Amino acid sequence: MFRYGRKAMALVWQTSRPLSVWLGLLTAAAGALPALVAWIGARIVDAVVHAAATHGAVGPVLELVAYEGLAVALLALVMRAQSLCTTLLREQLGFRVNAMILDKALTLDLEHFEDSEFYDRLTRARREASQRPLSLVMRSFSLVQNIVSLVSYGVLLLGFSPWAVVLLIAAGLPGFVAEARFSNDAFRLFRWRSAERRMQLYLETVLAREDHAKEVKLFGLGERLLQRYKDIHARLFAQERQLAIRRDSWGFGLGLVATAALYGGYCWVAISAVQGNISIGLMTMYLLLFRQGQSAVSAALGAISGLYEDNLYLSTLYEYLDTEARPRTGTATRGPDPTDGLRLDDVSFTYPGSQAPALSHVNLHLKPGSSLALVGANGSGKTTLIKLITRLYVPTSGRILLDGLDLAQWDEAALRRRFGVIFQDYVRYQLQVGENIGAGDEPHFDDEARWREAAELGQADEVVADLPQQYHTQLGKWFQGGRELSGGQWQKVAVSRSFMRRDADIRVLDEPTAAMDAEAEAAVFRHVRETAAGRMVILISHRFSTVRMADEIVVLDGGRVVERGDHAALMSQDGIYSRLFTLQAQGYR
Repeated sequence: MFRYGRKAMALVWQTSRPLSVWLGLLTAAAGALPALVAWIGARIVDAVVHAAATHGAVGPVLELVAYEGLAVALLALVMRAQSLCTTLLREQLGFRVNAMILDKALTLDLEHFEDSEFYDRLTRARREASQRPLSLVMRSFSLVQNIVSLVSYGVLLLGFSPWAVVLLIAAGLPGFVAEARFSNDAFRLFRWRSAERRMQLYLETVLAREDHAKEVKLFGLGERLLQRYKDIHARLFAQERQLAIRRDSWGFGLGLVATAALYGGYCWVAISAVQGNISIGLMTMYLLLFRQGQSAVSAALGAISGLYEDNLYLSTLYEYLDTEARPRTGTATRGPDPTDGLRLDDVSFTYPGSQAPALSHVNLHLKPGSSLALVGANGSGKTTLIKLITRLYVPTSGRILLDGLDLAQWDEAALRRRFGVIFQDYVRYQLQVGENIGAGDEPHFDDEARWREAAELGQADEVVADLPQQYHTQLGKWFQGGRELSGGQWQKVAVSRSFMRRDADIRVLDEPTAAMDAEAEAAVFRHVRETAAGRMVILISHRFSTVRMADEIVVLDGGRVVERGDHAALMSQDGIYSRLFTLQAQGYR
């Protein structure tokens, strides 16, 4: 039930040991001081009664009042300091947990991010679990504080009757049972609705992001998507409302039981005072102890219920953090035969949850200094193949070798530094132009000389020349002063990004120039060929005027290699390539 409590405590302790210690000390003080205030209050009442009956001096009364004032002031200071520690710790712990979530994301594989169940776990972790460790610790401190209070109240109530202590504790049990039950129901509802919450977040993105706004407005989708957003809220709210009504109805009914027990204790104390068994001061103290004690019992049992609830929600955090990543066993930084280049040996790959393979028994060999073009319809497996050779996916069967060494034996960081890649779904970073280019080579992220060199190769230098702050111009509309680029301009920036890695000896261009005109695309590929001495080049494009420049052209269909050869050889085969080339050529006549 409380399996994550120790982990949460350790997390808070590691976040800030001084704040944790201070919070513990202040919690103990906050638990003991109310009983001291109640005891001094009883002494004040008795002193007043005695002074009135004997016409005595008021000095002892005023002295007791001063003591109570000091105790109340100290309690206020303790509560304020406790609040300060909590606020500071909440900020630090919230950041730490979110950093843990993001750090874990960096260790996971691409296939995790393409799995809807994983996204549900990630959504649950980010939505609730980042706040729960501190909540669990604060409830633990609250429990300790209320236990300290109850012990001090119990010691004072024992002077009246041991049964008064039993009555005090028993009055809080019904509410605790109800809270524990409904906490479990709320958690089950929270897990079940994760997918719908994600859909709501997605609809918010579509309705409120600039990169979706043009289509939403043009196609008139706004009202439909907003209505879908409202419908999801209506379903979720109906479930929340039903749970809230049940929870509060039971809470009210069981709260009446606690109230009846409290006022039963009042009657007992009042009758004892009337019968002369206790003084007026003690009656005042016992009545106060019953009221505060009942609140402490409810708070303590509520803290236990809350600890149970926090453990339930923390399970979502550790369920995410315990997601198993593919083990990184490779350590090699070079292969035994650099002249062998890149080789795919009977490679097949099937996406998780899919029945049909995306690639089936593919055999390819690309030697240093040569270029390869991949041709095929959308969904034929071209981009999947690129993700396999860059180790973003692992083949279901077969091997991929670089320099004569299986990719599984390579250190992944060393392997990926061999590649200069631009995907068709490249990222438009809401950063400066230079940083958008520098992202292609993280160690030289801020190297302006490298930005300029890469921009010239990728033809982004002409785009940058027209920007107000050139390479330091903010791109995108998310931040103040940002400039938006056209699709073709963004592509030139993205292509330049792939040129940042000077040492990359495998250039991969996956539909990188679809938004460019044919002349610009040909110029980019020409740059790649000119700078590719001793390097390998892989090109995916639907423009056959560019594809025909490759040394070898491979045609994929349904995940299989169905044709291969240079342009002249494929045209003579009168197959898929020849048909597609002829169709495209006719479009230019």
